[in-house]
Amino acid sequence: MSLRQFEYALAVAEQGSVTAAAELLHVAQPSVSQQIRGLERELGVKLFVRTPTGLVPTTVGRAFLREAEVAVSASRRARATARAGADELVGELVVAVQMGFGTRQLPRALGALRRRFPRLEVTVFEEPSAAELDRLCRRGLLDFALMAACEQGPADAHHLGDEELVVVLGAGHRQASADRVELGELDGEPWVRFDRDSTLDGVLLRVLRDNGLAPATAARVSQTATAVRWAAHGLGVTLVPASAVPQGYEHLVRPVSPALSQPVIAVVRQDAGPAETALLGLLRQETWSEPVQSWV
Repeated sequence: MSLRQFEYALAVAEQGSVTAAAELLHVAQPSVSQQIRGLERELGVKLFVRTPTGLVPTTVGRAFLREAEVAVSASRRARATARAGADELVGELVVAVQMGFGTRQLPRALGALRRRFPRLEVTVFEEPSAAELDRLCRRGLLDFALMAACEQGPADAHHLGDEELVVVLGAGHRQASADRVELGELDGEPWVRFDRDSTLDGVLLRVLRDNGLAPATAARVSQTATAVRWAAHGLGVTLVPASAVPQGYEHLVRPVSPALSQPVIAVVRQDAGPAETALLGLLRQETWSEPVQSWV
């Protein structure tokens, strides 16, 4: 077995067809087919079955692909580390962030990282579930993650600061003149909430219940920026990390009483390379506990 075969199998699983996988990999279709057949022959199992919607991994195939993804990710990191020099860093850095975290800080840090290492390829995705982020970290599929909590050891987890949670009101809301909104004053308000399996919705639900508020739901959204915009138009109020408020909506943001915040923890892979180390250093330079009043 070879890493090339692993990469081909992962591409077929992602694209659902050999033709699309070949286009993604910029290779000839027969080459992909041959590599997959050779891999299945060597393993003695069928990795894919053909369905009306395309090629789908078998049960054994799914288990194999999980391990193949770990191997391919480790190979990419090894190549990046081997090529790293004083003035050059190439390869791929995979960064995941819990939804709504570091919306102001992470782009600045990544921009500085890319300016320092212009040949470094950075892939970033936002994950609504902290539990899924933790699972991906423990599986070795992420190079770097930002989240509120994790099961990693102290050598892997770094507390950067605390992210304040703020309420977003609609224009002309009855609490708009208050410098700080008492959560009890929002009794009976409809709320713009998040997907049911997201960590942020779990936080919102816990905060409401802890303060004796019924979680009346006006809408559910998948992104914090969408929640802010819908709240701004009067659909309901919402609760988001302060840094997740898009520019232009700051005047609708209020801190809450009692004050709410969540820790921001950076988790790096155990064998962290120079790219992860550099990003961690840049994020340490960012301000994480900036009072809302300083930018409203």
